[in-house]
Amino acid sequence: MRIQIYDTTLRDGSQGEGISFSINDKINILKKFDEFGIDYVEGGWPGSNPKDIEFFKTAKDIELKNTTLVAFGSTRKPDTPVEKDINVKYLLESGAKAITIFGKSWDLHVSKALDTTLEENLKMIEDSIKFLKDKGIKVFYDAEHFFDGFEANEEYALKTLITAQRAGADTITLCDTNGGIEPTRLEEIIKKVNEKISTPLGIHSHNDSGLAVANSMKAVQNGIVQVQGTVNGYGERCGNANLCTLIPNIILKLDRKCNFSKEKLKDITALSRFVAEVANISPPANSPYVGENAFAHKGGIHVSAVMKQNNTYEHIDPKIVGNDRKVLVSELSGKSNILQKAKEVNLNLNRNIPQTQKVLEKIKRMEHQGYQLEGAEASLKLLIWKTLNLYESFFELISFRVIVDNKEETFRDTEATVKIRVGDEVLLKAAEGNGPVNALDHALRKALEEFYPALKNISLVDYKVRVLEGTDGTGSKVRVLIESKNDKESWSTVGMSPNIIEASWIALVDSIEYGLMCEHDPGLVKMKEKMERLCS
Repeated sequence: MRIQIYDTTLRDGSQGEGISFSINDKINILKKFDEFGIDYVEGGWPGSNPKDIEFFKTAKDIELKNTTLVAFGSTRKPDTPVEKDINVKYLLESGAKAITIFGKSWDLHVSKALDTTLEENLKMIEDSIKFLKDKGIKVFYDAEHFFDGFEANEEYALKTLITAQRAGADTITLCDTNGGIEPTRLEEIIKKVNEKISTPLGIHSHNDSGLAVANSMKAVQNGIVQVQGTVNGYGERCGNANLCTLIPNIILKLDRKCNFSKEKLKDITALSRFVAEVANISPPANSPYVGENAFAHKGGIHVSAVMKQNNTYEHIDPKIVGNDRKVLVSELSGKSNILQKAKEVNLNLNRNIPQTQKVLEKIKRMEHQGYQLEGAEASLKLLIWKTLNLYESFFELISFRVIVDNKEETFRDTEATVKIRVGDEVLLKAAEGNGPVNALDHALRKALEEFYPALKNISLVDYKVRVLEGTDGTGSKVRVLIESKNDKESWSTVGMSPNIIEASWIALVDSIEYGLMCEHDPGLVKMKEKMERLCS
């Protein structure tokens, strides 16, 4: 049986800390989910806030090809006729072709949260589902806190499901709302549910025990046909089942069919990063399948093996999920790491020439001093180019100076002066900035832009400082990471020194040199010619 994928990023995912989607954000994500082929997308709770009401009004004009938009809401309130319930009214007005109604399965929540009787709760479930079904709407019933409710009062928890089935629910979803169930017990409970319920079942797992994906997979193995989750696992507390892990697992590990083919999986890494970008959250590098480091290799033995045959250290080919293999370079590296990194910059480095060993020794020496080149690939590429004498610098630093002026009890007035040589010309430029690094950046750009107009396309987008071995207090070494970008790509550079200004300057210069090299095609061609002569 085909597994339905139900995404709740726009509703449950938006309850995660630091996430707030605008209406336009939600529309763009909805379109992307439709393009990918998600079966159902939960757009929000139109009865809970004006933004979701407006979202559903806007979404009515969008033609969806693969996705059904779902509105989410609660059963009617206690002792309130369903036709007069305001939340039910908003659900109908949303125009959604499918509606998810959640109700209480745990007797504790009925008596304490709803402050009503167990019998009235059953009527609320039945009335709400039947009312919406009579309107010709597809209705999914979410049994909130089902597993906790089952453990507390098995008979009543099952009775809520039987009531939803009798009312005509199209799917009944078992919710691990507190995220506390473990796979073995979940399997036992689902088997008992299957003895009483013939309606198709779904699973909605939270990740408070780190088991959301595992529980969802176990549910699929026990006959569940609808899996709910969020992209990147966004959600309240520890989040929801991560669909970017779960979807590949369902298709590749459980060999089940979804609405899309294995071929479509190649888009899932891009989907993950798109939603992360809209949410303005950096995706974890170690996320399975889609993370930047999901197929990263650092140890020399690992790299040597995986270059010969990828399954020696990779459970799948990264291209299946649209990701890339990444070879890291550090003090743990061997020649295979260096050869692979050289290939990435179009250098066919020879394993047997002395220069390869020279690069390796320099990298290990720098990492021993405190550099971290695995997170700064632009600095690494420059290091390879310079160590092999392939790189011709765009400018030479003669000196720089930074003055921080304390005025009116602030240190905001900062001036930097740089003296550099470009060809035969010496330039001295000064600039102000919001802090010493910003001032240095401005002064260097002022000196270089008349020679290299492409520098205007390069901007600094992130700046991080890490104190290394803080036992020396304010005299400790610091490592500075800078991320820059142009209109084509982004890159990271690193600097290290006991002097934070010097560390920042090293990373800043690498950033500008690498950016100019990327903009300077003749330089790359010339460097490649030198490499060919070196390896011949």
